[in-house]
Amino acid sequence: MVYEAAKTANRANYSTSAKVFHWGFVALFAYGIAKQVDDITQLADFSLLRFELIFATIMLVLLAVRFLYMRKTQSSSLPDETHPMQKLAARLVHLGMYVSLATIAISGIFVGVIYWIGIKDGLLIEGIIAVHELAVTTSYWLIACHVAAALFHRAKKDGVWNSMVPVWKEAGGAENR
Repeated sequence: MVYEAAKTANRANYSTSAKVFHWGFVALFAYGIAKQVDDITQLADFSLLRFELIFATIMLVLLAVRFLYMRKTQSSSLPDETHPMQKLAARLVHLGMYVSLATIAISGIFVGVIYWIGIKDGLLIEGIIAVHELAVTTSYWLIACHVAAALFHRAKKDGVWNSMVPVWKEAGGAENR
């Protein structure tokens, strides 16, 4: 009962922790993309390899913590009257982002470990790199869908934008459902 009340209380606005997780992952993902390894031979530099493995592990752990936190303490800020297909699409995009980000980290760890043990070419490492690249591309598309949906809700003024975004607030919308 208290658990459900806490979830309902956060319905119109995500908690500060949820916002820190959200925007922290935006920064973490952007940093990861900016610092990405362009050529697998760069992993011959052990300090870079170690950094990449640590970064991917931290990202994976934080992603798991975020997923559990959001599932246990937060609920969707979509209005109750939102069409069921739109709710399903939102859920699939969110879950897809979690899966693609986890896949990026896990496949990156596998690439690093396999490279470290001496398998620097061949079908195994090429296959893992292909999975890694597919996960990155998928994450780009899902993030684009997520941003487009956020902008849609901003234009709709239904309170969804204001529930997570600290700037460019909606005016005259359903801010406090």
